[in-house]
Amino acid sequence: MKAVLVLENGSVFEGVSLGAEGTTVGEVVFNTAMSGYQEIITDPSYKGQIVTMTYPEIGNYGLNTNDKESDKPYIEGFIVKEASKITSNFRSQASLDDYLKEHSIVGIESVDTRKLTKQIRVQGSLIGAISTESNIDTLRKLVSDFEIVGKDFVKYVSTKKMYTFKNGIFRLGFENRKTKKIVDNKRVVVIDFGVKRSIMKYLIEVGFNVIVVNAYSTYDFIKSLEPNVVFLSNGPGDPRGVDERWMGEYRKIIETYPTFGICFGHQIILRAFGVKIYKMKFGHHGGNHPVVDLQTEKVFVTAQNHNYAADEKDSLEKGFKITYKNLNDGSVEGVKHKGLPIMSVQYHPEASPGPHDAEYLFEQFSNMVLEN
Repeated sequence: MKAVLVLENGSVFEGVSLGAEGTTVGEVVFNTAMSGYQEIITDPSYKGQIVTMTYPEIGNYGLNTNDKESDKPYIEGFIVKEASKITSNFRSQASLDDYLKEHSIVGIESVDTRKLTKQIRVQGSLIGAISTESNIDTLRKLVSDFEIVGKDFVKYVSTKKMYTFKNGIFRLGFENRKTKKIVDNKRVVVIDFGVKRSIMKYLIEVGFNVIVVNAYSTYDFIKSLEPNVVFLSNGPGDPRGVDERWMGEYRKIIETYPTFGICFGHQIILRAFGVKIYKMKFGHHGGNHPVVDLQTEKVFVTAQNHNYAADEKDSLEKGFKITYKNLNDGSVEGVKHKGLPIMSVQYHPEASPGPHDAEYLFEQFSNMVLEN
């Protein structure tokens, strides 16, 4: 079946239907990872976005229940050059096409993803629509009506009920690595803006008792849980879209407890202190972004997924020091507060998918319990 992709700049890409039939609209971004498509599809941070994979063949090792980052996919659509018809992996339980159909995700293949990526790099992230049934004029209307900047997408992905997370990292039999014993006096409350399961698995890995709460939780509620530390998770969309009244609650929380934030959580921490957050041209999405530790000058290859970043000058003026920078564009990749036990990073140290260069940060967070 034929499918079509229409962009806000007027471009039209014809292709073949992948996944469910129908119509979808969202912000089109590109991801440079060569694998890990299941983690990308199920990452709540992609709510509101249509993901283009730059690697030409996607789906060759299938999908399974262990590697998903949430209960269901949150992407609005999926674009690939070629979806593999063969899945070859002893853990595979479904093909890419079947998985997308099962979860009603509209996709398109046989698209010139190199041309599409170049347009996004030159013009910035673009609103687009994929359809197997609507005409071009209808899709252009959908595209013109869609908004993501300044909107709160957290409400669509954050947990409705508090829960305790207990699942560890999947390991092959030959891996000689043990998870630390979980102890009650290492209780971390995860404020869920759209948390990836792999992040919580790494928190389990370093011995935390993990309690997950809704993103719109008050200081008094967090206090009643008696945490030792607090974690602010990744999440979708524009951090400026979260209502200003919550910034006061978050600031009281992170001024009271040792705090670690990743990606969206990093931006919320800084925003709570009044730091300016800005929209990047096309963001960072993929598993090959170089980041430098400004203290050691060591370079890490990192996984990233964000369209927004913190202003460096404003961060310094509001009491933070810059700990990491992106070597491609110089954007802020990490901070520590000058007077409080607060640290955060823009990239994803848990990877999934991507390199594991920076997973040591979870151990640093664990040490905050002892140090504070």
